[in-house]
Amino acid sequence: MKILVCISNVPDTTTRIKIAEGNASIDTTGIQWVINPWDELSLTRALELKDDKATGVSTVTVAHVGLPSSEPTIRKALAIGADDAIRVNAESSDAYFVAAQLAEVAAKEGFDMILCGIESSDFNGSAVGGMLSEFLGIPSVSGVSSITFEAGIPVLTREIDGGREAVTVPAPFVAVVQKGIAKEPRIAAMRGIMLARTKPIKVYEPVPVEALTRVESFEKPAPRPACIFVDPANPAQLIDLLKNEAKVI
Repeated sequence: MKILVCISNVPDTTTRIKIAEGNASIDTTGIQWVINPWDELSLTRALELKDDKATGVSTVTVAHVGLPSSEPTIRKALAIGADDAIRVNAESSDAYFVAAQLAEVAAKEGFDMILCGIESSDFNGSAVGGMLSEFLGIPSVSGVSSITFEAGIPVLTREIDGGREAVTVPAPFVAVVQKGIAKEPRIAAMRGIMLARTKPIKVYEPVPVEALTRVESFEKPAPRPACIFVDPANPAQLIDLLKNEAKVI
């Protein structure tokens, strides 16, 4: 069984985002780029499945749609343990475009299980996984928090209202994973970092696909109002503020 893990290249969550002049893009100066957290957990679980010989998982490949500047992030995924990587040489303009490019990769290479994080930590669109399965014409399971094997068959546990359900699905399929798929992301060891230097990264040129959405502009949220301190001996003022300013009572 071959597993494909789709990864995004996102700013570290501690990064202070600046808007470039004109409000049409993000100023990338000084940004520390990392693997999208949900994708990193997906990769961790894929490698855990590969480590278990009973699963029959033979290879774990990562795929990313991005320009050459994203290769350090791809190398990190290789250092964590992925066998090889694929990069589609294009800027990831929107979810539809990314899903279309990943579908072309998956169709050419042939994978039994495709893992996608539920969303990326930058745009939080939650759309690529479902679109990818539609492009490929294969089943998808959303909200997956656990993947195990029983008698060689993958069993996916997904979160539903009020509980969980376990489902089986014929390969190939797309699993859109969320929190719980792995306890902690796997950390790259020194040996993995050294091996990652020689692991192959295939580069595909993008297929012609027109993006369906575009960013018109970015806008910072309004600054928080100043904190108001209320004298404990004056509850009437507190009630007035909650009623007329906060409007919560």
